[in-house]
Amino acid sequence: MKNSDCRHLYIENLGCAKNQVDAEVMAKILSSDGWVLTDDAAEADLILVNTCGFIESAREESINTFFELRDLNPKAKVIVTGCLSQRYGKELSEQLPEADGIFGNRDLSQISDFVKHLEGSRQTELLVPEYPDPDAESYQRDRLFNFPGSAYLKISEGCNHRCGFCAIPIIRGPLRSRPKAAILDEARTLAGRNIKEINLIAQDLAAYGTDWDGKSHFLELLSDITAIEGDFKVRLLYIHPDAFPFELLDMIKTNGKILPYFDIPIQHASVKLLRPMKRMGDAKTYSDLVAKIREALPESVIRTTIMLGFPGEEESDFEEVYDFVKKNRFNWMGSFVYSLEEGTYAYGLTDEETHKALSKVAAKRQKKLQKLQERISSEILASFVGKEYDVLIEELIQGEDLAIGRFWGQAPEVDGLTVVMGRDMVPGNVYRCGITKVNGIDLEAVKL
Repeated sequence: MKNSDCRHLYIENLGCAKNQVDAEVMAKILSSDGWVLTDDAAEADLILVNTCGFIESAREESINTFFELRDLNPKAKVIVTGCLSQRYGKELSEQLPEADGIFGNRDLSQISDFVKHLEGSRQTELLVPEYPDPDAESYQRDRLFNFPGSAYLKISEGCNHRCGFCAIPIIRGPLRSRPKAAILDEARTLAGRNIKEINLIAQDLAAYGTDWDGKSHFLELLSDITAIEGDFKVRLLYIHPDAFPFELLDMIKTNGKILPYFDIPIQHASVKLLRPMKRMGDAKTYSDLVAKIREALPESVIRTTIMLGFPGEEESDFEEVYDFVKKNRFNWMGSFVYSLEEGTYAYGLTDEETHKALSKVAAKRQKKLQKLQERISSEILASFVGKEYDVLIEELIQGEDLAIGRFWGQAPEVDGLTVVMGRDMVPGNVYRCGITKVNGIDLEAVKL
């Protein structure tokens, strides 16, 4: 039963892990004003739809989700937050009168005053603030929206790479590294909360600090994070392939807290497409990168992302990237069809009609590439059968002696899972398990 003395807040988070951190920060700020988080949108007095604006399909999902929640709970105040609001705030305020508010994602501390202002307003309010001083930013979080035992830790905002297809610098701005002391304070807090897996996130982790003096301070930061006391591992999510710090490999060899897991979105293998993407490598360069990682760390797990349908892609280009994926046998691979993004370099390389035609072809190519990758992932996973690994349990399967979790080679949300048979398991805890079987791109295991 709903407590009439409480004001209930529901947050629907869409998009990437960086968006999730923003949602967690806004939840903390609003909870300080007396708002109580609820998992039921129907009972909420205030709903935040934390949107993604990266590609067209994400924008469509964001708008559809808004209307679903608006229809579900007509009495609630509904605010559209996140990347879509940051990028298209003025347009949304004019074209989405059903929204009570449009709030950007740069100065999250202003969400509190924005909500208070909203309470007496009958029109769609708009606030797209700029970033505050870095030392004034707050990243305090109470409730984490991950499964227990895992957390994301954002080390920077924005990006300076300016890839030809990417709207992130338009949405999030240029690279803006967080003060190291603030990151370390947050890491200590997470370690003190019994977090077993700290996932470092940024548009490019290795670029950390280059906005200060042109030099990367990432390895120094990583060393300081892993020096914090606590039983936790650190996962690195996203390193740009053109700026990979090879010194990192030696650090991982000697530092047991850093997982040998590499998320390196390569995007393509055809030079004809990589150059207008503003990527400097080629199939050989990126294959050599993969080989060097595996030579230094034979147990490493490598994930990449491939983009299909970029302007000018022909069958020969697809065959090249198909062979590239086949040769390098990535543990995990995600793919997506190129989205025509206004304001990016690639936007001027094609027209809407040509783009739509190529997108249809790219969608078919994507299915073929994903089928190849699923076979590769399944074959690689077979090498884990018969071995023992620590598994972080995420949730229990009700009514059965089963739980769902991940071993270190599976990143949250994007990779396969490990189904564990056993009793007396607690979500958020780590258990030693024996791997017994591969099921598609998932593993099956028994608690030891």
